[in-house]
Amino acid sequence: MDDITLLVGRNLKKLRSKHDLSLDAISEATGISKAMLSQIERGKSNPTVSTLWKIATGLKVPFSTFMEQSDLSYEIISADTLTPVLECDGLMKIYSFFPFDANKHFEILSIELQPGATHHSPNHAEGVEEYIFVFAGTLQIGLGAEKITLQSGQALKFLANQPHAYANTQDTLCRFQNLIVYQK
Repeated sequence: MDDITLLVGRNLKKLRSKHDLSLDAISEATGISKAMLSQIERGKSNPTVSTLWKIATGLKVPFSTFMEQSDLSYEIISADTLTPVLECDGLMKIYSFFPFDANKHFEILSIELQPGATHHSPNHAEGVEEYIFVFAGTLQIGLGAEKITLQSGQALKFLANQPHAYANTQDTLCRFQNLIVYQK
């Protein structure tokens, strides 16, 4: 398994230990089977983004909790040193540039969608907001029945406690940044 799989597993186990939770308790809170959670903790299973979102939402923690690597007071981050989480058969790459900050209650993800990629995101907890800024290409965002198209240089803010989807319906790569703000 790759480094990100092991990192996710270590962070899930650390979170479970910190809050003195059993696998049964996490399974009940997230809807993810105890067997799958155990495999994730041991680095034997590479969870999908949707699975990580279900765990994060069920445990009321930020998505990037599973990708945290250090407790330094500062950190210089370069995209070529980050291991992305892959989704949509590798057509979607999520880079956690700034994992959740407990003092500010936000995280920043950089996302790449190859042509034809569509990712459906489950509802996040009440009060969670997403701020999207498109750097390259065209991004189609589905919010319920509504479809919003953003071009390079455009941004969108929305409440993420509703089903939403990200799609690249064009022939070129779409790159965007996702700032997720969690309610304090």
